[in-house]
Amino acid sequence: MPRRACKTLATAAVMVTVLAVVIAMITVYQILINKYPSEVVPEPTVAPSELPLNMRLPRSLIPDRYRIYLQVHLNTKPSNITNQTFSFSGNSTVKFKCVEASKWIYIHCKDLNLTFMQVMDEKWSTIDVKNFTMENDERNFLEIELTDTLRVNATYYLVTAFNGPLVHSLAGLYIAQYRENQHSERYIATSHMQPTEARKVFPCFDEPAMKAVFEVTIIHRNDTIALSNTAEKDEVEIIIEDEAWLITEFFPTQNMSTYLLAFIVFDYEAKMTDYGRYVIKTWARPEAIAAGHADYAQRITGQILQFFEDIYDIKYPLPKLDQIAVSKLNGNGMENWGLIIYQEGSVLYQEGLSTTTKKETIAEIVAHELAHQWFGNLVTMKWWNDLWLNEAFATYYSYLGVDKVEPTWNYKDLIFINEIQFMLHMESMDIFFPIITEEDEVQSPTDINAQFNSITYSKGASLLKMLSNYLSESVFENGLKSYLKAYQYNNADYRDLWHHLQKAADINNRSIHVEEMMETWTKQIGYPLITIDTSTGDVSQRHFLLNHSAEENLTWHVPIRMMKAGSKEIKLDLLTVKGPVSKLMYKSRGEEWVLANVNCTGYYRVNYDLPNWKRLLQQLETNHQKIPVISRGQLIDDAFNLAHARYVNITLALDTTKFLQKETEYIPWHTAIKNLHYIRLMLEYFDAFGHMKAYLQKQVAPLYDHFEGFTIKSTVPDSLTAQYNQINAVNLACTYNVTKCQKMATDTFNEWKKDPSSKQIHPNLKSNIFCTAIAAGGEEEWDFAWEMFQNATNMIDKKKLRLALTCTKEPKLLRRYLELTLDPDKIRKDDCITTINNIARKAERMTLAWDFIKSNWEKITQIFGKDEDSIRDLIVGVSQRFCSEAELKEEDIQRPSVPIPVLVQLQQFLKDQGEDANPSVVLTLEYAIERTQTNIQWMEENKQIILDWFRIHSVAH
Repeated sequence: MPRRACKTLATAAVMVTVLAVVIAMITVYQILINKYPSEVVPEPTVAPSELPLNMRLPRSLIPDRYRIYLQVHLNTKPSNITNQTFSFSGNSTVKFKCVEASKWIYIHCKDLNLTFMQVMDEKWSTIDVKNFTMENDERNFLEIELTDTLRVNATYYLVTAFNGPLVHSLAGLYIAQYRENQHSERYIATSHMQPTEARKVFPCFDEPAMKAVFEVTIIHRNDTIALSNTAEKDEVEIIIEDEAWLITEFFPTQNMSTYLLAFIVFDYEAKMTDYGRYVIKTWARPEAIAAGHADYAQRITGQILQFFEDIYDIKYPLPKLDQIAVSKLNGNGMENWGLIIYQEGSVLYQEGLSTTTKKETIAEIVAHELAHQWFGNLVTMKWWNDLWLNEAFATYYSYLGVDKVEPTWNYKDLIFINEIQFMLHMESMDIFFPIITEEDEVQSPTDINAQFNSITYSKGASLLKMLSNYLSESVFENGLKSYLKAYQYNNADYRDLWHHLQKAADINNRSIHVEEMMETWTKQIGYPLITIDTSTGDVSQRHFLLNHSAEENLTWHVPIRMMKAGSKEIKLDLLTVKGPVSKLMYKSRGEEWVLANVNCTGYYRVNYDLPNWKRLLQQLETNHQKIPVISRGQLIDDAFNLAHARYVNITLALDTTKFLQKETEYIPWHTAIKNLHYIRLMLEYFDAFGHMKAYLQKQVAPLYDHFEGFTIKSTVPDSLTAQYNQINAVNLACTYNVTKCQKMATDTFNEWKKDPSSKQIHPNLKSNIFCTAIAAGGEEEWDFAWEMFQNATNMIDKKKLRLALTCTKEPKLLRRYLELTLDPDKIRKDDCITTINNIARKAERMTLAWDFIKSNWEKITQIFGKDEDSIRDLIVGVSQRFCSEAELKEEDIQRPSVPIPVLVQLQQFLKDQGEDANPSVVLTLEYAIERTQTNIQWMEENKQIILDWFRIHSVAH
């Protein structure tokens, strides 16, 4: 029972009254109304909408503690209920200290209807409110003008009562829907406060550095459960207006930021494990818990949490950790302290149905959110310009956390593909900005939301890996332990991090200047290209961009790990000037090759003189294992991107794929497939593509053979990367007509077709087997798959069948399927775009999809008119391989007598949109036109060279 509810709200006399009754939020509110009737708030003054130069709260008031009551007016089971209300009401008391004399209180408040306001001093005396203003700009300020001046070092209380809507916008306190056993509709009320949404739930100092303690009480219907950040302290049942309600009071939180506060009201069930110092529960829909879908997340959570406790040398400070799987969330997961909320697809694993990729994703997301319990929750960035201090560390340590619980996966290596390789590609296109921006450049909620990007997450993690490697892992970890202990329950900025890492380096006698080095990476855009001439030993750096004209005159402090042929010794260097500078360590002797950035621990690309490239290629072809596996992938990725930027010939890049005939490791194969994808998109439409097809068939056949023993039994190897490469092998081999693969797929499909209940196909293999068999079959196979799709009871198999149906080569079936995509009774609206785009994925079907879109544009825009993302995805997806001035062709389709080049078609389609066209559609079509022009130019420059190369190398030797 919340006995202290009114301690900061009223006098001792009022307290006696309150203690005499059941303390509910409504009771408290009524007491306040009775005591201070004059303070029921009128309509606020609305300030002009002009944005100020500074949108931050003044530092005159510092919050210390909040007491919050929320009543959630929601029935989770709406059947036969007439009083369903999607709203909440509540009151909040914030205790704050005045550090600078002022007659004004500035606090955040948005989309709330204030019904009561009272300001009191530490002696409970009322301070009259002269006026207050609700700003209608992005500041979201509630500005309260007082009759008296607040005194320095004095403590005050602001009491407010309010109500607001339970919204569907995935922000603040919102509604999420789900179906119980796929039938009865259910509702939950859940919160998402990051980054600036707490102000939508209660008036608060909604900035990360304004940490406070939160005491929360939730009033909810008696057939529901309420959770918050901390453990339940007390729960009582009361009657309010003839209805039974529960009042759940929670223990005070640690000192924390408003964006980490969380509440949820639902009727879920949970898996529980008691670890002694804390209890971990994973909550989900009752049928998901009963089916064991939360078991994997529940099992690994405790192991990862204990691993982080050890590596950070700080215990998890709360007695409980709740994890919730909800149907809708803004993101994959939200790290609220003690109450992590996940999008259910990111945390529920279905044994026998979910793929290895799903299991890996769950492990990574859980590890990411658990790392936040230290990086973000325990130590929080001072302001949002340093968001990377939260997200880069959570991303980096997710790899270590997963590696701990799944040691056979070798998951740490995948940071090269998922973060480093990904960001090197993205930043080469000149569309990004530094990791660290100045504080005054990030002010509005729009500015803040813009910080949640791949630079913050992926580049940040890439740089942390580079720094850890350069300092040594032990020095890096010692510096982080010192940093976390120094700023626990407080806030820090990047300078604080550099300081503690520098101290750790100094203790270990490392002559490293951490801040000087890292500011060249965190305060500058992009990354360098390191060029090494092994004949002279010259090494230099320059800004790497695909478009040379956009390069800037930048210099980085570049840590270089280098090895030479015949030696396993790795030498270290730090290049701090543009160069070229001559260093003996980079000079080769005779046929000795030089390999820099070993295992891609540094965030940059490397180019060599042509003779060294040839020596590296010769090593790959004779004994590729002499070069570390990640470096094999790196050589492929660097070569293709250097060719794209016109530093090397495209034939050199293609030469890096020749050794794959002997390669069985995932990273080199994944990198090659990714880089060959664009070439395939461009060439697949032309007859000469046969040479590329023959080459890839020759290269992948041995890889298919390597995994055939598993594949024909529909099983998978133990290693995660081996499982991924098995998928690559089956996908490529079946796509490029390796006979054994196509026979395996059609035989397996036919066995499953005879008895779907008895033939088990491994989830990793289903998509490729279904697609290959439907492509090789006719109407009978398609109709069977369509029936199975309609009758599928689980969404995982349903999705695989839906996409596999797009693989048919029959124009008649494809036309039928395209028509079905616009029938919501057959294909869900959410699946329409991906289905059409999947049909357009193959060259021979893209005109069919494009013609369908043009013919049905009015209907499509009616369906998705307000969903700009879907329209954009549709246009971008269907037009991605447009590359020829020639007419798009399709069998059995009536074409105009005069061929119309695809570029002209796009331009005409844009013109047809008219003056009232949706701006998003116009921008997307303009992008598609620009990309098509780029594709045409690329084809003119490279098509013949590439086809000649494939013609030569497609012949078996």
